[in-house]
Amino acid sequence: MTLSDGSIRRWTRTGQPVGKPLNNEGEVVKIIAVSPDGLKVVGKCKDGRVRLWNIKEGSLVGQPWEGNNDIVWCLDWSPNGAEVAGGFDDGTIRRWNPATGRQITPPIKGSNEPVWTIKYSPQGDKFASGSQDDIIRVWSKDGELLIEIEGHDDWVMSLCWSKDGAHIFSASNDRTIRKWQSIDGKQLVVFHGHTDFVRSLCLSLDGCHLVSGSDDYSVRIWDLETNQQVGDPLWHDDRISAVAMSSDGRYFASAMYGPSAKVYVWNLEAVLKRAHGIGVRV
Repeated sequence: MTLSDGSIRRWTRTGQPVGKPLNNEGEVVKIIAVSPDGLKVVGKCKDGRVRLWNIKEGSLVGQPWEGNNDIVWCLDWSPNGAEVAGGFDDGTIRRWNPATGRQITPPIKGSNEPVWTIKYSPQGDKFASGSQDDIIRVWSKDGELLIEIEGHDDWVMSLCWSKDGAHIFSASNDRTIRKWQSIDGKQLVVFHGHTDFVRSLCLSLDGCHLVSGSDDYSVRIWDLETNQQVGDPLWHDDRISAVAMSSDGRYFASAMYGPSAKVYVWNLEAVLKRAHGIGVRV
């Protein structure tokens, strides 16, 4: 995770620091994405440059990646770790080979508005982007625009795919979460409940529950069989900037904005049992 001092740090699930902060050569790191194998992390520095770190060694790898002539708002790794995609303020999407830091293809231009979120499909054959123009775009691995999905009434801030790649979930500043068919963009479900911008989404490992974080200070869990919220919101002390699922699917984390920059770690099974009124020993 990144802290307010711009460092990248590692923690145990119980909140204990692991080793020293990753060496960032004095740069403030604003956005990070961890590789699928958990060995590397790519991050955007305050000056707009994208850099790569070796997590185990805590050191920078190579030079800043090429093609950073504008602000980067989001980063995501392909499932096989062979490429990284970034969304830029000028509406372009750039993709890099993390082994070299060089762009794989010329920039992709889908919008004139900032790209806030990018997410590869679990199969790695497509990726989706969400923009300030309220549109979700689905791209082939070759960078061909496949479909444009319209329906949100405000910026699209976060995306995630179903395990089989058949559906896309989106979070927006219009305070809704929506479920779409990825093949044709048909809207299937609108999830209502948040009372402010919805900033972040993640899916449970079994694909049965969706976790969302919002500026309304809450994290909410949604049952994807009933399309209903599970239990009461998980209230925080500030706006939620991100939610993320652990690799084993047992826990999820929620991070807040604000001076405290707190991160909470939740036991998903315990939260679900409590929501259903089932006693659980924590």
